[in-house]
Amino acid sequence: MPPHYVKPYVKRNKNDAADAAAICEAVTRPSMRLVAVKGVEQQSILMVHRTRELLVRQRTMVINAMRAHMAELGIVAPAGVPQVKRLLDVIADPDDARLPPVARTCLESLVRQFVSLHEEINAAEKRIHAWHRSNEVSRRLETIPGIGVITASALAASVSDPSVFKSGRELAAWIGLVPRQNSTGGKQRLGRISKQGDQYLRWLLVAGALSVIRHAKRRGTSHLPWLTGIIARKPTKLAAVALANKNARVVWAVSHGGERYRPAVL
Repeated sequence: MPPHYVKPYVKRNKNDAADAAAICEAVTRPSMRLVAVKGVEQQSILMVHRTRELLVRQRTMVINAMRAHMAELGIVAPAGVPQVKRLLDVIADPDDARLPPVARTCLESLVRQFVSLHEEINAAEKRIHAWHRSNEVSRRLETIPGIGVITASALAASVSDPSVFKSGRELAAWIGLVPRQNSTGGKQRLGRISKQGDQYLRWLLVAGALSVIRHAKRRGTSHLPWLTGIIARKPTKLAAVALANKNARVVWAVSHGGERYRPAVL
């Protein structure tokens, strides 16, 4: 059981006896939500995901450090990981007088870290792709627009039993993509998304939705009338969250129904 669901049943002081009594009381509630148990294989692939996420953050830190140091010397490259090669070429060129020897030594140390992290990230992604190809649920989830190999494998590993959720909205709420409610007196007041649940899955779904929206703005959205209306009425990031919510519901339908994604027929 989630600890914050058990907390209301703790009486007065917190101690082992009070915690045990609260757990016994909470588990008897018919409406109590239980945490689904994951298998060893699912835990293993999620560990690969978390390791890759950490390595990506570290690589971003190294890139930002290199860009900042070289910008102080007037050497600037466009943003993005692919553009880092321009900086690496400058650092590797001993004849480039723009870099003093001491600065070049420090930057070469950062380059070694960048190369090592980049190789580790590629190795982790290869392991994720291999697991994705061997998992039938993950392959079906990849057919949903805005969900790639990384997101599909993370969802397949995190949602071990889709039947735990009664509907797609429950899965979206579990990820934290539904509005927070502050309703009373029969009046519904909906705010921003709750941001409860799995932050990693929420980030992946929103990032995938942003990619779909950018592509739709360039190529048109004639085959996605719902998305066309959202983009016209709402800011881009708000539309991305709405699309991520919709995709979470589609994920539940695809994984629960055992079918591949079927686009709407206009």
